[in-house]
Amino acid sequence: MSFHVLPGGTVPIRMWADPAEVEEQALAQLKNVAGLPWIHGLAVMPDVHYGKGATVGSVIAMRDAVSPAAVGVDIGCGMTAMRSDLTLEDLPGDLGRLRSRVERVLPVGRGSHRTPVDPSGVQGLRERGWYEFWKGFEELHPAVRGRSEKFGKARSQMGSLGSGNHFWELCADTSGSVWVVLHSGSRGIGNELAQHHIEAAGRLPHNQDLPDRDLAVFLAGTEEMDAYRRDLYWAQEYARRNRAVMLAITVNAVNECFPRRVKWDEPISCHHNYVAEETYGDVDVIVTRKGAIRAGRGELGIIPGSMATGTYIVRGLGNPESFHSASHGAGRRMSRNQARKRFTVRDLEEQTRGVECRKDSGVLDEIPGAYKDLDSVIEAQSDLVEVVAHLRQLVCIKG
Repeated sequence: MSFHVLPGGTVPIRMWADPAEVEEQALAQLKNVAGLPWIHGLAVMPDVHYGKGATVGSVIAMRDAVSPAAVGVDIGCGMTAMRSDLTLEDLPGDLGRLRSRVERVLPVGRGSHRTPVDPSGVQGLRERGWYEFWKGFEELHPAVRGRSEKFGKARSQMGSLGSGNHFWELCADTSGSVWVVLHSGSRGIGNELAQHHIEAAGRLPHNQDLPDRDLAVFLAGTEEMDAYRRDLYWAQEYARRNRAVMLAITVNAVNECFPRRVKWDEPISCHHNYVAEETYGDVDVIVTRKGAIRAGRGELGIIPGSMATGTYIVRGLGNPESFHSASHGAGRRMSRNQARKRFTVRDLEEQTRGVECRKDSGVLDEIPGAYKDLDSVIEAQSDLVEVVAHLRQLVCIKG
C-alpha cells in the first residue's frame, strides 16, 4: 500500500502525500470533508494544498450530493497536449519569434478576442455542434445569464488563456519530439457560475451546521441540484472547447514558422477541476476532482510542473482506492504572496534559464521555486499512473 490512511469522521482519509508535509489548514479541511454525512470516500493526491472549502488535490465521492466548492471556481480547468513530427533539429535558433507569433493570436490574462472566433474558419478545429452549445447559454441560471453583454464576453473569451497559472508551452520530450501543451479553463463565465452556486448552496437549511460553510452541498432530487448540474456541465464543455480552439489557432501559428507541412498526433485532453458521475462496486457516486485528473486504466493524462520543470504524459492504472484518479500537477508549496516576497526577478531568470518566456515581476508568483518537486509528486503515485513521456519546456507563455 503506497498511501497513508488517516482517521476521518465518516470515512478514512486516503493520502498519497506525506501527512507531515501537508499544512495544518489543509489537514483540517480534509477532516471536515471526511466528516460530511454524504461522503462515500476521500482520496488525497500528492500535490495537495490548501484551497477554498476543499483542498486542491482532493478527490471526493459523495452519495446523492455535490459540493460546488469541491470543484473550484474555474470549472473544467484542465490540460491539452499534442505531439508533432517536428524535432529539436527543426526548430529555429531564435525561439523568441515563434513565441511572438503565438502571442499575437492567443489572448492572455484578462484579454479576449476583439471579434469572437468563428469555428468554421479555424483550420484544424474538429469540434462540432457550436450552435447547440451556444444555445445552451440561454438555459443557464438567470442570475448568471443576465445581460446580453455577458453572452458577448463569453463568446469573445472562447479561445483565450486567462491568468494565474494558466499557460501555453512548446516542449520537447526525451526523444526530441516537439509538443504543444496548454492549461486553461472556463474563463469568466465558469467563475461566475461557480460563485453563484457556492453562495446559493451556503444559504440552504441543511448546510447551516457544517464545520465550514464553503463545503455546502446540493442534494439529489432538488431544483438547486438540477440547476447546478445543468450549469456545471455546460461550463465543463466550455472549458473543453476553449482549449480545443486555443490548440487549433496556436498550432496554426506554429505551423507558419516552418516551410514544410507539420503533422500532429491526436490531442490528449483532461479536466482537473470537474464533476463526474461514476460507479464503484455497486455504489453510484458523484465524484468531484479539484486539482486531480481521471486515471482510469489505459487513460492518458497530463501532469504539469512549473515554468521550467517540465510536464509528464501519463497512463492511468485504474486504481479504485483513488477513485481512478491522479494528481493534476506539482502543486504549490507556497502562496503567491509568499513567492513574491521570497523571490526576486533575478531568481526567476536563473530558475527559467534556457526557457523562452517572460522573466519579469508580473510572473514572479509563478516561479518554479514556489511549486513542489514534480518528480517527487510523480514518484508518490506510482500505483496510480505510469509515465509515458517527460516533456521539458522550450517556450512558455503565461496568463
